[in-house]
Amino acid sequence: MKSINDDGSAQDLDPQSDHSSDYLAHPNTHLQPHPQPRRPRGFAAAASGTNSAAKGKKEREKEKERTKLRERHRRAITSRMLAGLRQYGNFPLPARADMNDVLAALAREAGWVVDADGTTYRHCPPPSHVGSFAARSVESQLSGGSLRNCSVKETIENQTSVLRIDECLSPASIDSVVIAERDSKNEKYTNATPINTVDCLEADQLMQDIHSGVHENDFTGTPYVPVFVKLPAGIINKFCQLIDPEGIKQELIHIKTLNIDGVVVDCWWGIVEAWSSQKYVWSGYRELFNIIREFELKLQVVMAFHECGGDNSSDALISLPQWVLDIGKDNQDIFFTDREGRRNTECLSWGIDKERVLKGRTGIEVYFDMMRSFRTEFDDLFAEGLISAVEIGLGASGELKYPSFSERMGWRYPGIGEFQCYDKYLQHSLRRAAKLRGHSFWARGPDNAGHYNSMPHETGFFCERGDYDNYYGRFFLHWYSKTLIDHADNVLSLATLAFEETKIIVKVPAVYWWYKTPSHAAELTAGYHNPTNQDGYSPLFEVLRKHAVTMKFVCLGFHLSSQEANESLIDPEGLSWQVLNSAWDRGLMAAGENALLCYDREGYKRLVEMAKPRNDPDRRHFSFFIYQQPSLLQANVCLSELDFFLKCMHGKEPRNLL
Repeated sequence: MKSINDDGSAQDLDPQSDHSSDYLAHPNTHLQPHPQPRRPRGFAAAASGTNSAAKGKKEREKEKERTKLRERHRRAITSRMLAGLRQYGNFPLPARADMNDVLAALAREAGWVVDADGTTYRHCPPPSHVGSFAARSVESQLSGGSLRNCSVKETIENQTSVLRIDECLSPASIDSVVIAERDSKNEKYTNATPINTVDCLEADQLMQDIHSGVHENDFTGTPYVPVFVKLPAGIINKFCQLIDPEGIKQELIHIKTLNIDGVVVDCWWGIVEAWSSQKYVWSGYRELFNIIREFELKLQVVMAFHECGGDNSSDALISLPQWVLDIGKDNQDIFFTDREGRRNTECLSWGIDKERVLKGRTGIEVYFDMMRSFRTEFDDLFAEGLISAVEIGLGASGELKYPSFSERMGWRYPGIGEFQCYDKYLQHSLRRAAKLRGHSFWARGPDNAGHYNSMPHETGFFCERGDYDNYYGRFFLHWYSKTLIDHADNVLSLATLAFEETKIIVKVPAVYWWYKTPSHAAELTAGYHNPTNQDGYSPLFEVLRKHAVTMKFVCLGFHLSSQEANESLIDPEGLSWQVLNSAWDRGLMAAGENALLCYDREGYKRLVEMAKPRNDPDRRHFSFFIYQQPSLLQANVCLSELDFFLKCMHGKEPRNLL
């Protein structure tokens, strides 16, 4: 052993000496009988340099993480800005727009010309026809060739009152204002400004053009969108018998009188294969379909592999097949399971899609066998063209989602719900994914995600800058959503095989609450990895496009109160815009279905405008719409309002929309 002298030289320590023994017995303590030799200044400087380097590296890592957070926050803000410009301003921004695209769009909107290389200059375009946006027509005509003898600057300054309409009023409001002003103060615009000249566009004529442009925004002559009515779930009992044939006939007479295009019928797995595995009974459905055939209505059927009426619903309770429930008594892991271990029997867990736990069959084989049986049984109706489409139930309520919002588990709106991945089969899948990623300790669900009725800010996982966006959170949510997408892919692969040359439909939920938060917590628990900095729907829609299916989206036709909107940070319009445009941009056919039962005229208007977006430059629209009511005969339905809705969807309503 060596000691270091003050001058930096080293000398041997004799292990037998008293000094060395004391040194060995009391190292690095102030109780040493002899002073510990001091370390050289060079040694201390080196140690200090090492510590400084380590500290600097740690600070750099922290700064990198802070930079990432700032970048995510910036991207979230940019995403909201782009969404607002697309939705409310009709700006044709590309899918991956940056700020250059935004600046170019704003400049063009203000009348500037922006070349591809970024060169920007002022140019006076030729007069343009008044478009669907009246406010934009004001701007385009004021800057058009008819104002060639008036400077743009002077015109804008002198027409402040006219241009103020663009900032404050919708096209409908412009219509009413113009009529009122022209009736009471006819000379207000004709004499107040120098624009009333031979070479300049008269304001009175301009207002008239706006008035006519507004009326071009009705739905007369728009594409025909077929409307189907969904028949009640309880018309066929658990023994597959049609309960009230005469009542059904009266209902269909009423539907035919209203010029409704067709009906939708749920074919329940819990009825058709209720008692024994692979023993299918279709007698009640055969009788029902024959009645529908007599009325020459189109028919869509739903392969309903879920439970009906389990969540305080007015519908009759239709459970899963009894033989499946019997298997579940011995193996409860065939059902979705929450963190507390509670089982949800609404539908089968996607973890058994390829597990032979259902009397020797896998989950997807069970679904395929029922679809194939239906196709064989009703081959004549397919040949006739009576059955126009088949919807495939892919989750709770027939929607492609996890059962994260189950009322039987205590969930109440607007709770964020809970992750449903704690059955042994999905846990095994999670462990495989974590091991493949190289982080086996990630094979767990989040332990700070709250409970069914939590709010995002109350949890460590969903709060702003929460764990949902760290490395583990992104891994877990990617696996969770990929399981949903893989389930859709597996089932649709067999559905397209069973229903060749028949339109196939998939229903996508509208999880609109907490949409304005960074995490989109409710969408995450439902299986859609769609925070503000990521598009959670495009990966699914790529799979749907592969199978050429129609995406049916649940539409909200009601107006939510400002208090409710503020409390749960909802954005139904923003969600609808994202989902529908994401589907259309990938070439998918889109359809709609109303969420609630009764609507006033304003609610019907919102549904029509969603089905046929009036500002879409590509004139995209729904391929059909499903109208849900318990019964058109018994429900409190205003037939005049329903008739108005149907005419608008059929492109036959000339007025009254504005």
